[in-house]
Amino acid sequence: MTVPPEPEGHDSRHCGARKRQGEGTCTRPAGWGTDHAGHGHCKLHGGSTTDQGKAARAAKAEAQARTALATLDVQPVDNPLVALRLLAGQAVAWQEALAACVNRLGDRFRYEGLAGGEQLRSEIALYERAMDRCGQILGLIAKLNIDERLAAISEQQADVVIAAIDAALAHAGINGPAAAEAKRVAAHRLRSV
Repeated sequence: MTVPPEPEGHDSRHCGARKRQGEGTCTRPAGWGTDHAGHGHCKLHGGSTTDQGKAARAAKAEAQARTALATLDVQPVDNPLVALRLLAGQAVAWQEALAACVNRLGDRFRYEGLAGGEQLRSEIALYERAMDRCGQILGLIAKLNIDERLAAISEQQADVVIAAIDAALAHAGINGPAAAEAKRVAAHRLRSV
């Protein structure tokens, strides 16, 4: 489905198709007389054709997505590991929700389309995409060795705490076997958390 580019200077509020008679472009409202009013060509310039309808609905969805994106309050990601784990959780939840939809279909995985041909249910396609996305995200997590990195971070934090305990013991005048035992107990406790 290839839609020709709009003429330069085209106002998206208008049909914009080249006039068949005379010069210039159509100034009817975009999508006039079609099921996609506000987007695409009017019904007199092919706006009711399947391809034009699909293109106009896609353009409308893109415009709505751009509007929604412009209103988002985007915050920087301070900890990408946490953000990736959250994304993985959302992807798995979405995949599980779609699995429930597919399970409710029973054996009705296919249906007869408008042209009479057999079509795969959209729920199946969405479920397959969700499984692929989950695989990609979880594969990315595995490639990043997140568990090892988190363990290394925990070890570093434990070392900092032990160093602080050691400094506090030295400041309090506790040294020798009592200080060594206190550090051993603190280290054991920190590593078991």
